[in-house]
Amino acid sequence: MYITTKLGNPHYTPEVSTKTTIINFAVKQQGLEAQLLGIVVQKEQPALERQKSDLTLRVAAGKKKLVDLEDEILRLLSETEGSLLENEDLVDTLQQSKVTSDDVSRQLKEAEDTEIRIDLKREEFRSAAIRSSIAYFVLNDMARVDPMYQFSLDAYVDLFNQSMDESRTNAKSISSADRCRQINIAHTLSVYKYTCGGLFERDKLLFALQLCLRILTSEGNIPKQEFDFFCRGGMVSDRSDQRQNPCPEWIDAGTWDNITELDSIPACMGIASSFEQGHRDWRAWFTSSKPEEMSLPGDWENKVTELQRMCIVRALRLDRVLFCANRFVSVNLGPQFADPPPFDLEAIFRSSTYRTPLIFVLSPGVDPTAQVKSLAKKVGANIDICALGQGQASIAMGLLDSGLRKGSWVLLANCHLMLSWMPELEKCINEYCAPTEDSNRAPNRDFRLWLSASPSPHFPISILQRGIKMTTEPPRGLRANLIKLYNSVSEDRFMRCQQRFKYRRLLFALCWFHAVLLERRKFKSLGFNVPYDFNESDHDICHDLIIVFLDEYPDNTPFDAMRYLIAEANYGGRVTEALDRRLVNVYINEFFTPLAVDPQTNFNLAPQMADSPYTIPNDADLPSCRDAIRKFPQSDVATAFGQHANADISSQIEESNTLLDTIVSLQPKVLHDSAESYETQMLRHCSTLQEQTPPAFDVRAIRTTMEPRADPEPMKTVLYQEVDRYNALLLTLHQTLKALELGVQGLVVVTPELEETMGAILDSKVPLSWSRCYPSLKPLLPWMQDLVRRITALQKWTFEAYPRCFWLPGFTYPTGFLTAILQTSARRNGVAIDGLSWEFPVVDVPAASITQHAKDGSYCCGFFLEGARWDYDNSCLTEPVPMELCCSMPVIHFKPVEMKKKTARGIYSCPIYLYPVRTGSRERPSFVISCDLRSGTQSSDHWTCRGTAMLLSTMH
Repeated sequence: MYITTKLGNPHYTPEVSTKTTIINFAVKQQGLEAQLLGIVVQKEQPALERQKSDLTLRVAAGKKKLVDLEDEILRLLSETEGSLLENEDLVDTLQQSKVTSDDVSRQLKEAEDTEIRIDLKREEFRSAAIRSSIAYFVLNDMARVDPMYQFSLDAYVDLFNQSMDESRTNAKSISSADRCRQINIAHTLSVYKYTCGGLFERDKLLFALQLCLRILTSEGNIPKQEFDFFCRGGMVSDRSDQRQNPCPEWIDAGTWDNITELDSIPACMGIASSFEQGHRDWRAWFTSSKPEEMSLPGDWENKVTELQRMCIVRALRLDRVLFCANRFVSVNLGPQFADPPPFDLEAIFRSSTYRTPLIFVLSPGVDPTAQVKSLAKKVGANIDICALGQGQASIAMGLLDSGLRKGSWVLLANCHLMLSWMPELEKCINEYCAPTEDSNRAPNRDFRLWLSASPSPHFPISILQRGIKMTTEPPRGLRANLIKLYNSVSEDRFMRCQQRFKYRRLLFALCWFHAVLLERRKFKSLGFNVPYDFNESDHDICHDLIIVFLDEYPDNTPFDAMRYLIAEANYGGRVTEALDRRLVNVYINEFFTPLAVDPQTNFNLAPQMADSPYTIPNDADLPSCRDAIRKFPQSDVATAFGQHANADISSQIEESNTLLDTIVSLQPKVLHDSAESYETQMLRHCSTLQEQTPPAFDVRAIRTTMEPRADPEPMKTVLYQEVDRYNALLLTLHQTLKALELGVQGLVVVTPELEETMGAILDSKVPLSWSRCYPSLKPLLPWMQDLVRRITALQKWTFEAYPRCFWLPGFTYPTGFLTAILQTSARRNGVAIDGLSWEFPVVDVPAASITQHAKDGSYCCGFFLEGARWDYDNSCLTEPVPMELCCSMPVIHFKPVEMKKKTARGIYSCPIYLYPVRTGSRERPSFVISCDLRSGTQSSDHWTCRGTAMLLSTMH
């Protein structure tokens, strides 16, 4: 029995693997290279390839003849009785075989000499085969990024042939090297354009960069040490021998780690010392808005390659890595590879046949049905549409049968809702695509099958490989979203409201509100805690709501009712986080005001933006509104959303980290010359981590020490709970590291969990089994340093004294610690704990300088402020320094109080989160508590739009 799979890297359980013989039939790069070389030579030198094929057959036939003769001699020898010399048949056969053997050997020698000459000629086209095989495997790797990125080898070979045909020129005589160069340029660009149509926008730069890096690596132009630094950055486990940071005021510890590690690369040696000599020039470069386009300080501009420039940008300005990578691709492959081709549905249709399904890979809030219907109308095709769901299988099959007979189009929408039926569709597609000589059963050549589906790992691979994939994404940018919304408004609907002036201005404010909510998601956690999928139906309902309210209340516009129904009932219906709802209400209160409909006011929709171009057109008709929108800037600045310019940097750093992590995950696990083996690396990492991991707590000794002390009982309980949690983590670390050492040495079985841990450690990431005690985004080395600090804090509390100031990030559950403070205060003052709330006086004294315990509550430190800065002189929030994404907060006194008054004006309720992922997870929410801080010269709404919050842990 034979079983096949289309999975690229299937994983079978040990029980299955031991009972079967698994054969890997997947194509390898060398094999594909040889196959493509044959295709190139057949196209460019067909006589040579025929000669090679004939020669191969003759050589094989000659060798077979020799084997047959040997077999015949052995048969005769085994059957001969008596003297061998008396067997005339045997003697004749031996004589004949000698003559034949000499003749065949001579022919084989001549054939081998001829084959060498042919192979030398064929080798002239090797570079085209190498480039095309590299491009295929880059394409193949994209399936590990998203399961919908599946491409078949047959389609790729067709594309390769097409590229060779299109690259041919009229030149009569052209050298093999020049012809290969033509093929490489044309085919690489064809692969890029062909692939980009089926990639999401976020993955197009990844594909171009991977293609560029693999090509340059094959040419020997990517030094491994430089590439590893670009992907992983610099990680320093021991800073005792590190060169001193000459500019600590603008270079933080993590950035200096990058610089000192970059200095160890031969080509960049001396860069660390250049900061001591030319720190002003480096700071000017560092603070520039586009450092990747600026000349590097000193003579570094003329010393470095483009890859080394990327390493410098990665070390100092991680937020600009995407832009620098784009430049790298443009310089090495050409500017056309840095500018993805526009989406052209008609051109994609023209390139399809009835055998190739056209597959839309969906994004939230986007429906391609209207585009397909419009194209069908344009080309004169009939189209049948079926939205898949429960009970729609028979209808879909009926439409397919009808379409195959009549040559009409069939659109099966939302295939992800019927994944269980997809194997039936796969079988149907395979049947009608199979070649047949029966003209009655052959499908109509005008037939087209259109599919739409959200990304799913369970979508049939064969359909994805056979079809043409297209991604559908919503427009990007405020301007594009406004244009889309106004294009959806008909003239009749625009003229429906009786209160024309108010309606036109409020409609513009509503469209702006919708666009701001959609585009704010690009700021990641500074935008929304949860990225919500607002869509056009939300806007349309609110649009009708405005018309109804204005017509029913012509004299007194009910702004309160409109704001509530829009922000709370409609858009707010999708919002699950209370703090996100607060933000939505701030926006609606800003845009829906009496000033927005005041004819004397040029209402500014982005008041925090200097010289804002975003104003509501004054009583403009529909075409005038569209013209006004087209004059808006094509690129958005953060201040248009009420954000600080640093918010762009935060989101770009996150996108850069995602790109680099993905590149690391796609790298083949191959050892290079002079590189130490993975086993050696693993043993070295395990030894280092075991030395750094603190020993587990002695719980009995801790309880014996704490029992007689006067620490509050609720606080002792918190300490015992924290010790138990950290003990579980420490024991896991010690056991896992020991098991890894034994597993690498082959002394124990390496389980899937151990294998996963091993991969994470080699990639300098925290294994999943180690991150269950408390959430963190830190890489492995900073995480281990942070763990040691946490354990040290608990040891000082246990064996020295009750802390005067608590380091709040050291608790696995800070909420438990805060509850213990309330319990302590309630018992001391004889009040119910439910009647207590908080005050948060900020103490402008360093934690180390606090000499006494708080009379009530506790002093806490270890906070990082994101989206703002603390003004120590005025003890209030203020605007952050450019390029400073997080800053330290002073000590805060968490003080329980009874019957706290309502929050006063000038106070911002600042949320505190465990770590940068503000939503946390379902098991561990990230939100801790909201802390009241003075908002300074700005209103609390200003800091709400900024996304200002405090974090107990950062990424480094």
